[in-house]
Order: sequence, then C-alpha cells, then structure tokens
Amino acid sequence: MAEEDDGDTGEGGEGGEGGEGGGGGGGKKKMLVIIAAVLLLVVGGLAAAYFTGLLDPVIQMISGGKSEDAPAGGEEGDVPGGKAVFYDLQEMLINLNTGGRKSTFLKITISLELNKQTDVPRLEAVMPRIIDNFQTYLRELRIDDLKGSQGIYRLREELLRRVSTAVAPVKIKDVLFKEMLVQ
Repeated sequence: MAEEDDGDTGEGGEGGEGGEGGGGGGGKKKMLVIIAAVLLLVVGGLAAAYFTGLLDPVIQMISGGKSEDAPAGGEEGDVPGGKAVFYDLQEMLINLNTGGRKSTFLKITISLELNKQTDVPRLEAVMPRIIDNFQTYLRELRIDDLKGSQGIYRLREELLRRVSTAVAPVKIKDVLFKEMLVQ
C-alpha cells in the first residue's frame, strides 16, 4: 500500500501539465454528468408539472388566454369570469332506511352546476334517470349517514358521481344543496 501512495505522489509531482491534463478529462466527464443530471431533473419536473395540470395557467397565458377546451364563439363555458349555469331539480321527499323503526323522511332540494347553458337540454332528456338514481341511493341512507359535514360531503360526492354517470358526456361541475331537512 505504501508503494501505491508513492506512485500517486510521483505522478502528481512529475509533471504539472500531465497531472492537470489527466484530471481535466475526469473533470470534464464529471461536469457533463452533472449537467445531464440537472437537465434530466428539469425536463422531468416540467413534464410532471404539465401532466398534473400545474402548467395550465402558464400555457393559457402564453396562448393568449384561449384554452383548447374554451368554447367557440360567444358561448360561455368553464371560464373564471363566465356566468355560472345552475339547474334546479324538483324537490324530493324520501323515506330513509330506519331498519323497521319509526319512519324518517328526508326532504331535499338540489341544484346542479353545469359548464354550459347548451347542456341543459341534454340534462332534461335524461332527467327521469337522474331522479331514479337519486331516489334509489337516498332510500338506502340511514340518519347516521347524514350526520355532520363529513356525511354531507360524502352525500354530495355520491350524488355527483351518479348524476355524472347518467348524463355523460355532459360535465356536471357540482351538486349544491338548496334545502335539506331530516324529519
């Protein structure tokens, strides 16, 4: 081992230029590997941001404020400054599942938020299916399922899933509760 150490110091002391030339090649390789790694991280990060939708506002700003999904003409769509479109469903009175005890009723009024006004006729065309899906689901609910904000949130998510399935390809943005009474 002592011989190896002496050999290393001998090469370094022998020629200053030879030592720098040998180390310079290794330094260039290290620099290229570091640059490639940084470039790979930057490209990977940008790709991840693009596919997760984080770059949508930047892309929209660069393209002049128009997105691919923006409606053509004067139609209002899913634009932040656009006018919201709401469709009120009829009031529903549902007998909840109480397991044979005293009857409990849920009176609920729901409003659906749509992307565009042009989606209303499509929604009305399948309204019996929507009401049936809601009634079927709501009749199986228990009072405990509706307790607290978490219960209401789960109800909203389930109704949104059911109405979105019924009216596909129309996009429903949200299910809003106008009135909810458990009696």
